[in-house]
Amino acid sequence: VQLQASGGGLVQAGGSLRLSCAASGRTFANYGVGWFRQAPGKEREFVAVISRSYTTQYNDSVKGRFTISRDNAENKAYLQMNSLKPEDTALYYCAATYYGLTEVSTAYSYWGPGTLVTVSS
Repeated sequence: VQLQASGGGLVQAGGSLRLSCAASGRTFANYGVGWFRQAPGKEREFVAVISRSYTTQYNDSVKGRFTISRDNAENKAYLQMNSLKPEDTALYYCAATYYGLTEVSTAYSYWGPGTLVTVSS
């Protein structure tokens, strides 16, 4: 499956952004979809995942602020990010896994290019 993330940009602290992940090539509904991020000088980290059955899981640092969702009819997944903080600044990636609900990046077989989110203080 091919993935393309979009929706990044520059936002002030406390603001919101909605990232989109568009999928093509295989049956999107068969995959769990995760969001990961990588800040400059840091390792890539798990942000959120939504399974085939719409179960969700979040990194503790974004719980209550970020919401992951999916629309299988549109072959898209979303990450609604509210109350953004400067520490949320990173390159955000969407990825697809056949394993369902997992935070482990190596379980994801398909990755799209990232979209940059910059949160100013």
